[in-house]
Amino acid sequence: MIEKHLILDEIDPVVFYGVQNANLRMIKSLYPKLRLIARDNVMYVQGEEEMIAEIEEKVHRMVDHCVTYNRLSEEDILEIVHGSKTEIESGQDGTIVYSTTGKPIRPRNENQQKLVEAFYKDDLIFATGPAGTGKTYISIALAVSAFKKKKIRKIILSRPAVEAGEKLGFLPGDMKDKIDPYLQPLYDALEEMVPHTRLQDLMDQNIIQIAPLAFMRGRTLNDAVVILDEAQNTTSSQLKMFLTRMGSNTKMVVTGDCTQIDLPSSQHSGLIEAMSILRGIKNIAFVEFTKHDIVRHKLVTHIVEAYEKVSQQRKENKIKNTQQ
Repeated sequence: MIEKHLILDEIDPVVFYGVQNANLRMIKSLYPKLRLIARDNVMYVQGEEEMIAEIEEKVHRMVDHCVTYNRLSEEDILEIVHGSKTEIESGQDGTIVYSTTGKPIRPRNENQQKLVEAFYKDDLIFATGPAGTGKTYISIALAVSAFKKKKIRKIILSRPAVEAGEKLGFLPGDMKDKIDPYLQPLYDALEEMVPHTRLQDLMDQNIIQIAPLAFMRGRTLNDAVVILDEAQNTTSSQLKMFLTRMGSNTKMVVTGDCTQIDLPSSQHSGLIEAMSILRGIKNIAFVEFTKHDIVRHKLVTHIVEAYEKVSQQRKENKIKNTQQ
């Protein structure tokens, strides 16, 4: 009789063992001749060498299933152990990654598909368009997928904190507490794709980093997917600083809505300038979303259209007043 330690890497042990250890009990019932003890992310297995080799191979398959689908059920365990489980390779059915509930995350319109194709083909992607078109969500899904496939070692998400001037000082807490409200949309997307315990571990290890744009200065970002959200609110110097952080084996995705610039009127948007300067350079892609790509509630499209009409009327009135 021998003993072996099976390490459950890259997964949340709670997901693997199941609610009230239901999955663990299922595995034990399928291998009654083995003694199994689970502690955190380690399974201690005692028994005959041949049986241990078999359960090790099956457990590795269960772990792979957890990594891919963010879930493991008793039915999945039975199918894996009995050899009837056939996994669908990520991407074959258009799936980028699976949510924490096991729901496939796929492109939902033509421009989201263009963003996916650009990500696989180019190293720097500008994705612009109205709120609700899924620019940031799909970008984060692509980053999580690349990390799970071990194509990169880090995911770095950033946003400019436009109101960070005087208002930031009045917010309670330390610097992280003050900055977090600006970064919450990024947390929200990640929490849909990475189990909570696993996400916390990755953030504690600085494998997934969420930081305001100012924290990028002086860094070289290697082996990473780096996403800059709300880039319309960067100045020219800020965006240039960000883009020049790119290191080896790194992809950058810059997202923004050029109709929602919150910078003071005296400052120009770095996003608009960068798109003009960099267009035509090899390995830089531009994906432009429209109001027809909005995937939120159907009312969001009508809201965007209403604001566009008012904005256009104001521009026309301003021109008329100037001519008079």
